[in-house]
Parts: sequence; structure tokens; C-alpha cells
Amino acid sequence: MRPWTSSTWRRVAAVTVTAVCVGYAPIAMTELWPYARPGAPAFGESLLAHAVSPRYVADALATRVAPYRHSLVPMIVHSVLGGLLMLLGPVQLLTATRRRSRLHRGLGILFAVTVYASMAGAGLYLARTAPRDAFSGAAFWIVLATILVGTVLSVTLGILAAVAGLPDLHQRWMLLCYGLLLTAPLLRLEWGALPAVLPGLPMTEINRVAIMHLGSLVVFGALLASRARDRRDTVAGLGRSWAPLPVTAAAHLAAAAALVWIVRAFCAYGTAGRRLLVAYLVPYAVAHAVMALGARRAARRGRPWVREEWRIHLTGLCLAPVVSAGAVALFEHSLGLGRFTALTAGVAIGCGLTAFGATQAVSLRLLYAREVRRRAAPEPLPAARPTTPVA
Repeated sequence: MRPWTSSTWRRVAAVTVTAVCVGYAPIAMTELWPYARPGAPAFGESLLAHAVSPRYVADALATRVAPYRHSLVPMIVHSVLGGLLMLLGPVQLLTATRRRSRLHRGLGILFAVTVYASMAGAGLYLARTAPRDAFSGAAFWIVLATILVGTVLSVTLGILAAVAGLPDLHQRWMLLCYGLLLTAPLLRLEWGALPAVLPGLPMTEINRVAIMHLGSLVVFGALLASRARDRRDTVAGLGRSWAPLPVTAAAHLAAAAALVWIVRAFCAYGTAGRRLLVAYLVPYAVAHAVMALGARRAARRGRPWVREEWRIHLTGLCLAPVVSAGAVALFEHSLGLGRFTALTAGVAIGCGLTAFGATQAVSLRLLYAREVRRRAAPEPLPAARPTTPVA
């Protein structure tokens, strides 16, 4: 049996993501039916009841009836269009791969409009729902709001990059946008899988465990997809690294200090705190190891652009615990949240915020290299004036 190559892994990943998206689309489109008409069929609830238990699903449904009742129409718009986005994403990836530019452009416009409309529905729900009344409480409300803003900004920057004729930046922003959209199906998968690891917990608690790493997983997946599709070893005009050793070393020291603080803060809340801490630390460690290894391999193989992108994102990942610590203080003192809720929310959004910032840094890095290349290019010689023949 031949060993799997990188292209094989890419195909498997693409097929897996496509299967998840296509499978989740009907679930998303029917998820709000029971709230509009009690007893109406919903594929997702039926599957979840069989995977875990009917009581597990019924208890979760009861906690969402009141807040959804005030924003049912916007939420139906959000979920139905979200199902459509699950189908449009793989099609967009396929048309880009097959270089069907006209179809890709047309479907891209439809995708962007659908994102804005779907996020508008979610935004109305969040605006009408007090954070404490949201499913799983204020921490989940903050995570949802962060994902919403990140999704809208990502698709907007992706559009601007496409209009400016910057396909590499367009690709990165759209992959990040779709990664953030994938939090919806991945969260449902965790609702079904985590009760086997954490038996007896209600869905509200399972949800808190899931949000501790879901944002970091999707932005990490978007980075892996970007790196898989960018085959360049270097970029003309790259110059010196924006993430040299002193910068990465300082970021690691800051990360160590912030992680110590986060560990102590969570451990103060006993079993519940340690459960959330493990859910955060394990994916964080995996992402750190992959980024560090990717940067080292790129350096050994003489691939400066690959190393640069890995190192920028690694620096962003190291700064995530620092940002989380600051967010905890902000949520606790400015929003008046309880210590544990503020801690959960702050740590849950840290990796997503810094990954967004790292993608911005990578974009600026490519734009800077392009400007350096433009300035270094020799100016064209002026055209020779036609001479009039002398009689």
C-alpha cells in the first residue's frame, strides 16, 4: 500500500468538509421549525435524540423557546440562508479549483449577499436578546457576536481583495470566512459527540466546553487550507521577516505568562473550570505544534514565504492568551459579568481574534512585497518621437 501524499490528504480533507456541509444544510434549514410550530419535524433534533437521548434534546429546546420567540423570523432567515451557504461554499471551492472564473464570480456574488443577509438575521437576534438570556448564557452570546463580526469583516475584505485583483488575499479571507461559518455544523457534531466523553452533562454545559476550542479550530483549519492552496516557496520583494526570532521569543514569553494566569483562574472553579481548561489547552497545544513544525520545515527546505506565514500565525497564536486575559478584565469590569462567565468568554474568543489579526498581517505582508516589487521594477523608456523626413 502506497503512503498517502499531501495531495491525497488535501482531497480527503476537501471531501470530508464537503460531506459535513452537505449533510448539515437540511439540518440548518429545518432547525427552527419546532420553534415556529411545536411538534414539527427537525432533522437535527431527531439525529441528536438518537445519538444522545430525547431528554437531552428536550431540555435544550426548552431553554431556547423564550429568546427565539422574540426573533423567530430573523432566526429562520439566518438558519435557512446558513444552510444555503453550506452548499455554496464547496461549489465555490470547486469552481476556483477548476478555474471556472465566470461561474465562480457569479456564485461569489450570491455567496456574499447570502452571508450579509444571514448575518443580519443573526444580528437582529443578538440585538433583541439580552446576553444572560442566550443559550448557555452571556459567554455564548459574546462568542456568537464575535463570530458574526469576524464573518462579515472576512467576506468584506475578501470582496475588496477580489475587486483589487489580489487573488491570494481574496482566497485567504474567503477561507477564513467559510471557516467561521463552519462553527455551526461543527458545534452540532460536538453536541452529539461530547456526551460520550462527558456523560450526564446537559447541552448547555456541553456547549460551554465546545466554545472553548471551536473558534481556534476553524481558524486553524482556514490557515491549513490557505497553506495547502498556496504552493509558492517565496514571494518577490519579501525582504526581512516581520516575525523575526526576537519577536517570536517575546510572544512565547508573553504566552507563557498569560497561560499560567489562565490555568490558575480556571483551576479555582474546580471540576467545571478544569473541564473548560482542558478543552482549551489541548487544541491550542496541537495548533502551536503544527505551526512551529511548519515554520521549521520551511526554513530547512529554503521556503521563506512559507516560513513567514507560519511564523506570523504562530506569533498571533502566542498572543491569544494575552488578548484573552485582557478580554476577561474588560468583560468583568465593563460589562458587569461574573468572574467565571467573563473568564469563559474571554478565553473562548482569544484565538479567533488573534488569527484574524494574523491574517491581516499576512495580507499587509503581501501588499508590502508587491509595493517593493513595483518600486524595484525599471521604469519603461519613453517612446521615441516620430521624425519628419527632410525633403
